[in-house]
Amino acid sequence: MRFRNLLNLVGAVIGASGVAMFSAAAVSLLYREWQVAGEIALAGAVTVAVGAVVWRAFGTPTELSTREGFAAVGLAWSLMCLFGALPYLLTGSLPDVADAIFESAAGFTTTGSSVIGEPGALSHGILFWRSLTQWVGGMGIIVLSVAILPLLGMGAVQLVRAESPGPTPDRLTPRFADTAKRLWVVYVGLTVLETVLLWIGDMTLFEAINHSFTTMSTGGFSTNAGSLGAYSAYAQWVVIAFMVLAGTSFALHYKALTVGLRSYLKSVELRVYLTLLGLAAAAMLFGTWGQGAHDTIRDAIFTSATLITTTGYGTHDFALWGPALQIMVVGLMFLGGMAGSTSGGMKTYRLDVLTQASRMDVRRLIQPRGIFVTRVGKDPVPDSIVEAVQTFFLLYMFAFMTGTFGFAIVTRLAGTELGIVEMVSAVATALGNVGPALDTLGPTETFASVPAVGKLMLSGLMVIGRLEILPILILFSPHLWKR
Repeated sequence: MRFRNLLNLVGAVIGASGVAMFSAAAVSLLYREWQVAGEIALAGAVTVAVGAVVWRAFGTPTELSTREGFAAVGLAWSLMCLFGALPYLLTGSLPDVADAIFESAAGFTTTGSSVIGEPGALSHGILFWRSLTQWVGGMGIIVLSVAILPLLGMGAVQLVRAESPGPTPDRLTPRFADTAKRLWVVYVGLTVLETVLLWIGDMTLFEAINHSFTTMSTGGFSTNAGSLGAYSAYAQWVVIAFMVLAGTSFALHYKALTVGLRSYLKSVELRVYLTLLGLAAAAMLFGTWGQGAHDTIRDAIFTSATLITTTGYGTHDFALWGPALQIMVVGLMFLGGMAGSTSGGMKTYRLDVLTQASRMDVRRLIQPRGIFVTRVGKDPVPDSIVEAVQTFFLLYMFAFMTGTFGFAIVTRLAGTELGIVEMVSAVATALGNVGPALDTLGPTETFASVPAVGKLMLSGLMVIGRLEILPILILFSPHLWKR
């Protein structure tokens, strides 16, 4: 491990986070929130200064090794969430440190859980900062850095591999930096398009920008306490469409734009993803039918999309549904969208690989002498990929079980009694980067009632889930830190 490499890159990412804070200060200035603008700018100046000192102190990095890439990603995201809490603390929006860290982590990891009961009471600058953290975290600030900071050089390959959501980052060009730029062009383009469509409806321009940021990042922060339920049916249908697009591979979007729409038709993973969305919506429609066909249909489609894509918006309080549907809600928190999308969860590709590998194992039991190959569609899946997916699944379930057990212990020691439904759904929603949980932590509630130590633990689980376990797990390996 070359610590100069590691700290240089971490400093660059921290500095980039600070620069982003100045845009939130500019929004406050636009709305004549003079004091808030100064406080956010101070947070940005402190963050940029710390990042610049760390960056400059350790010189220009050389090519990154794999373990340095993973370590840089794990440390950068963890520190980013800490520094991202400064605007909340310095403006007094969230004076409690645990609350500020929780909100920052929920932002950058695009989880959407919140301790803020009435977002409308916040200043425009802080509301914009909440949404911006999700938009930047959606595609990944490491990928952003790869796209705009040539100082990362060839090490960018290791960073993208460590940070990119999904099992395999698609490479659209020979250079990863060019790939990152193309993905960001698609990301920005879809964000602008959604903003225009929402602005045409019943949202102000400010609301449209914020909701576009948190839709395309599958984050779920809203400027309204009622989330999308406070807006028209038109706005909800627009958000449904863009949630589905955000849960689709951005590399696939780029190919469709450059090669042709047939790229969508050829994608097996897209068909699986859309099938899961359809089945979930049908099950919710069947379970909630009776409150008026149109609203029920829209609510069912919206809820299935917001859960599977891990966006976390709400139009209906699914915490009030029956036990069977609530079990399904928790199950959907584990799924996620396509590999290469901004959604969290385990990803459709992995689920498909696990399903096909299980089918092959059953066939081997029936026909011991047969030769069977795991395939996704017609494409064979190498054994190394199957093993990697199986390992990830085991680690994910281990993180879920130990996280639930640990969360139960720390909340009990803190003197807070939470029910089993609340604890299980809180850990599932944090690890899957979804947002709302069930019961008293449901879509119409906040996480303010969770004790400070519980909020910090859930914040850690959000980062673990966003980085898909390995970059954080590797940080605790003694082999990583050996020279």
